[in-house]
Amino acid sequence: MYVQTQTHSSTKTQKLRRVAGDWLRSLREKKGLSQKDMARLVGIEYYSFISQIETGRGRVPSCKYVIWAEVLGVPASLLAKKLMKYYDPETYIILFPAEEEDEV
Repeated sequence: MYVQTQTHSSTKTQKLRRVAGDWLRSLREKKGLSQKDMARLVGIEYYSFISQIETGRGRVPSCKYVIWAEVLGVPASLLAKKLMKYYDPETYIILFPAEEEDEV
């Protein structure tokens, strides 16, 4: 059986996650929320996890996309699509090939 595992140390993976983290940080800051506030509102026990996500060392669990979107004031579909672009770029390109070409 073939199983693809994520390589957390991959330079490309880290770069993409940092870009996603920067985007999430900008949304959080626009809402005037601290990392501690964000953690409380999305149901995360340790606010340091928000820091990890924003610096590319972690990712938002897909089961939390809706609550993150609500707290950040963006449509859940936008948040999911944007995070897919950075967390799972291969699937993103398959689903949205025209958009990828626009960015080249």
